[in-house]
Amino acid sequence: MTSAESPRASWDEYFMSIAQVVATRSTCPRKFVGAVIVRNRIILSTGYNGSIRGMPHCSDVGHMMEDGHCVATIHAEANAIIQAARSGVNIDGATVYVTASPCWSCFKQIANAGVRRICYGEFYRDQRIFDVAAQIQLELVHIPLPGVSLPGSPAPTPDPEPGQPG
Repeated sequence: MTSAESPRASWDEYFMSIAQVVATRSTCPRKFVGAVIVRNRIILSTGYNGSIRGMPHCSDVGHMMEDGHCVATIHAEANAIIQAARSGVNIDGATVYVTASPCWSCFKQIANAGVRRICYGEFYRDQRIFDVAAQIQLELVHIPLPGVSLPGSPAPTPDPEPGQPG
């Protein structure tokens, strides 16, 4: 039975929904992103876009902008990897669920951490991750984001009623 036939979420949908909730903790309002690292259906670590530990949040003091990017922010994927390392958790062979596809820098960290699968919600910006993922046999899977509203994002629109224009 597919997810479309059952009201029960698939495991991928379940963990992607959790990544969306994690994203609500983001402290840089330019982009709310959440990441969940999972192995054998067990959550190993989570992370969200946020400032360096002990530094003020962008949401409180503004952004540190360079070339159109806020460089004060540590990306969700990097924060999840860091949290796993701080806790002594091995993420080799894991899956990362992230609400936006990784930037090139985060992709390299994910690959070198031994992650074997990345499930992402929306495409962010870096096309080269797809070519390199294929070369190193790191699986990249697009999982449409479930209907969870994030701050600064439009509310999900319900599907039209049958027979109504959509």
